[in-house]
Amino acid sequence: MQARKLFDFNDRRNAAEEARKKTAEKFQALKARLDDPEVQRKMAEQKAIADARAARIAERAAEKAAEAALIAAEKAAAEAAAAIARKEAERLAAEEAQRARVAEIDAQNRSVILDAEKKARALAMAAEQKAKRDARYAARKQRTK
Repeated sequence: MQARKLFDFNDRRNAAEEARKKTAEKFQALKARLDDPEVQRKMAEQKAIADARAARIAERAAEKAAEAALIAAEKAAAEAAAAIARKEAERLAAEEAQRARVAEIDAQNRSVILDAEKKARALAMAAEQKAKRDARYAARKQRTK
C-alpha cells in the first residue's frame, strides 16, 4: 500500500494560486464571450423568453383577478337577490298575519252582533210574551168585573 503524499505549505499555496488564476481566466474568457454576437443573440432570445413568460404570468394573474371579481359580483348579486326574497317573504307573512288579524276581528264583531241580535230577539220575545200576559190579565179582570 502506498502512503499518501504529504504536501507542504508552499505546495498548497501554489495550488490555491493556480486555482485562483484558472478561475480568473475562466471569468475573463466569459467576459470576452459577452461581446460575441452569437452570445448576444442567445441572451436576447433568453430575455425575450423571460419577458414573454412574465407577460403570461401577468396575464394569468389579471385573469384570476377578473375571475375573482366576477365571482364576488355574482356572490353579491345572489346575496342581494336572497335579501330581496327574504324581505318579500317577510312582507307576505306580515300581510297574511294582518289578514288573519282582520278575519279574527271580523269574527269577533260577528259574534258580538249575533249576541246582540239574540238579546234583542229575546227582549222582543219577552216583551211580546209580557204584552200577551198583560192582555190575558186585563181580559180576566174585565170578565170578573
